[in-house]
Amino acid sequence: MSADERSDSAGGIQRPRPKVAITGAAGLIGQNLIIRLKARGYRSIVAIDKHPANTPILARLHPDITTISADLAMDDGWQDALKGVEVLVVGHAQIGGTDPKAFDDNNVVATSRLIAAAEAAGVARAVHLSSSVVNSAAVDWYTETKKEQERIVTASSIPSVVLRPTLMFGLFDRKHIGWLARFMQRVPVFPVPGTGRFRRQPLYAGNFCDVIIACMEGKGTGGAFSISGLEEIDYIDLIRQVRSAVGAKTPIIPIPYSLFWALLWLYAKFDREPPFTTRQLEALVIPELFEVIDWPGIFGVRPLSLADAIKETFGPSRYSDVVLEF
Repeated sequence: MSADERSDSAGGIQRPRPKVAITGAAGLIGQNLIIRLKARGYRSIVAIDKHPANTPILARLHPDITTISADLAMDDGWQDALKGVEVLVVGHAQIGGTDPKAFDDNNVVATSRLIAAAEAAGVARAVHLSSSVVNSAAVDWYTETKKEQERIVTASSIPSVVLRPTLMFGLFDRKHIGWLARFMQRVPVFPVPGTGRFRRQPLYAGNFCDVIIACMEGKGTGGAFSISGLEEIDYIDLIRQVRSAVGAKTPIIPIPYSLFWALLWLYAKFDREPPFTTRQLEALVIPELFEVIDWPGIFGVRPLSLADAIKETFGPSRYSDVVLEF
């Protein structure tokens, strides 16, 4: 049996793994998803991303797949790679930054062009990686353009499943918790805004990738599913767990919210792509929790606990030294 073949649960029928395409493939989810797909026997994988540093990293880690460096909002030529693709994972997104045009280009324009190309290529199924922010009280460039991105995908002729994850962490996390873990190891003190008592439901990227694969293979047909972390935790306690996992001794110091906001504002004056912005801070302190559905049961996955996922993320592995750029 070839690497692209599998047996069904009855043990008699063998069929090839489908050809899949992933956009935003060099980011947190794409990098983790490709590792898991290959472990399950997928070999015909098209990975598309435009990041000038992270896309070459992906190509180096996985020379056996097709990696394409392209800006979906501007470039052409990548459309030919969609020929024969059965499943499309829409994973590209502008998450942070201070330029509203970048959010529109990467979340709206790029998605419109991608879906048009996928329809022309006869793609049979799409899994859209949306975000919990579409149901959030936050109003910002990311939230509004993610809503429009989701509308574009679901309005297409391609049958799709929409997944709306909460804040994620995992291997290759260049933003959020992964960045905070590295920052913690470089500074004498770690500042936390206010009391740090902001309830969150962090989602392990590995668990989320297992849900994506279940959707690729036919589970959760149609509709939108909120994929939240199963465990609630205060932000400051999450930071303490991360500190323990990385073996840091850095003191965690709460500072006034207004001072924290001012420091982020000042930082953005010197960095066009700051890892954490004032808008993200404003969203962080909104007191809200997201719906928890039985996604382990719906999609047939066995999630790691939060504590084990943090240990797996920050413990030693062949990918521990791979750090993506912003």
